[in-house]
This record gives sequence, C-alpha cells and structure tokens, in this order.
Amino acid sequence: MSPGVDALLEQARAGLRRLTPHGTVEAVRAGALLVDTRTEAQRREQGELPGAIVIERTVLEWRLDPASAWRIPEATGYDRQVVVVCREGYSSSLAAAGLQALGLRRATDMIGGVQAWREAGLPLSDRPADVRY
Repeated sequence: MSPGVDALLEQARAGLRRLTPHGTVEAVRAGALLVDTRTEAQRREQGELPGAIVIERTVLEWRLDPASAWRIPEATGYDRQVVVVCREGYSSSLAAAGLQALGLRRATDMIGGVQAWREAGLPLSDRPADVRY
C-alpha cells in the first residue's frame, strides 16, 4: 500500500533547506540558479519571475544535470545552488528532492511558490520568459 503523496511530500521536504521568497532573492544574488517550472498558462496568470529560467518539469533533470548531454549552459556543477519554484510550492519540493537525488546537493525550493512571492510584494518581470526546452 502506498503511503500517499502527503507522505512523499513530507519526505522530500525533510531533506531540503527551503527558502522564503526574500531568501530566494538573496540566494539568486549570491549566484543561485532560479528555475521556474510553472506552465505557460500559470506564468501568464501569475507573472514572470525576474532572472528565472523556465524549464518544464518533464525535462528538468536532463537540463540541470551537469553530466547530461542535454544540460543548459548554467548547469555548471553539482555544487551550484538551484532554487526550484512552482505555483504554490508543492511540486517544486518534489522536483528539488529529485535534483538532490541526482547529485545536486544544494537544490531546494521556495516556500509558497510564486503565490508567496507576489504576497511578499516582490517584483515581477515585464520581460519575456527565458524558456529552455
């Protein structure tokens, strides 16, 4: 019998040092890679995060694994901090745990997702998203 998605989420978060929206801003200033996994429709509704690279969840591991032939140029090493962001901070926790399992030991996510970012009054970008396929 499956323990369920809530238990899976709790287990994923137990291994993360999750960041607040303001903590995410500081991490990015210090060199962290900000990765937005929201759908195009969600980004249209909520807005774009400044400095984020948009990577669909279905290809996230391939684009961020430094040893992958399909990695993005910013995937420079397993020690690079990666902050994954989603709409409300649930799927990003699972994604960050998956990246840690891949060897990206400093992968984490942002508490509350873009919803919390907006509630914190942080700016959104008016530039087109940096979408990576």
